[in-house]
Amino acid sequence: MRIRRSGESEAGEEIGFNLTPMIDCVFLLNIFYMLTTTFLNFEKEMDLSLPDAKSGRPEKQEIREVVINVLADGRMKVGDRFLEMDALVEHLKQAALQDAETPVTIRGDRATVFQNAVRAMDACGRANLRRISVGVLDGAP
Repeated sequence: MRIRRSGESEAGEEIGFNLTPMIDCVFLLNIFYMLTTTFLNFEKEMDLSLPDAKSGRPEKQEIREVVINVLADGRMKVGDRFLEMDALVEHLKQAALQDAETPVTIRGDRATVFQNAVRAMDACGRANLRRISVGVLDGAP
């Protein structure tokens, strides 16, 4: 009877891990996640007539950030529309009516005068929006 030392193996015997069971588990988990996400979408799209409730509250909508772009010539753009000061204040007031905590980001062109950015901040103040931030590039010179 021969006693093997550690690190020695019999002829033809490979030392290592059998990865087959782990691969099987990962494969089955992937199938499980794919099926559950498919059923979640199906559940949302079912054609049901839901009952009314008197005590429930509507689900809070996603908070949408307002981004004001101040161009080099001083014009202000929100989304795809150019707005004058009064129209900007009205737009911001509408956002404040939906949620008083609506975040506003003011992004100014490098070549614009600081006064133009202050006008955008003033419009936010007139609309009673207080969560104002300034958009800049990270690591800019």
